[in-house]
Amino acid sequence: MSHRIPAIALALLVCASFAAAAFARTKPRYLPEYTASGELILPKNFHEWIYVGSPLTPNALNDGKAGFPEYHNVYMEPGSYEIYKKMKVFPEGTILFKELQLTVPGENADGSRKEPSGRGYFPGAFNGADVTVKDSKRFANTGGWGYFNFNHSEPKAPTAKVKAKEECAFCHIAGAKKDEVWTQFYRLLDY
Repeated sequence: MSHRIPAIALALLVCASFAAAAFARTKPRYLPEYTASGELILPKNFHEWIYVGSPLTPNALNDGKAGFPEYHNVYMEPGSYEIYKKMKVFPEGTILFKELQLTVPGENADGSRKEPSGRGYFPGAFNGADVTVKDSKRFANTGGWGYFNFNHSEPKAPTAKVKAKEECAFCHIAGAKKDEVWTQFYRLLDY
């Protein structure tokens, strides 16, 4: 009596093994959580997410009136990032977390300072956060993305209401490169 596996069973076993391996490589997704009244709950463990970049718009370079006078440390939820890398589109439920971080006070007119590494801008205290969530149904009137502010100070608020279109979305709609996301400033996302 032979213990050989029939060819079709072997093929199914190989396919199942590949599928299991592919599934194991896909990170589980952390999806947005909302209160009963529809406020977004501050995402958890965002410092463990995929870091995509930190644009900087200090007051000293913007006549003292920068809209966001901080580093914009942007993180993307890892499961969504895995899908984005493969599909080149932001999947529903994508969360982009922008933690604001002030610069250390400057010594020069342009806000820079001299440190052992050279003259430049250096990160200081955290200063709140903004979060963007992709949900084409929930946020249809703002292009499929919801924009939330968890304070522009510390501590970050535990929940936030969605911002009106004229408060955040209009700028993303007008100038962001891809699907209302400023991918042009984040090399990991600029496909």
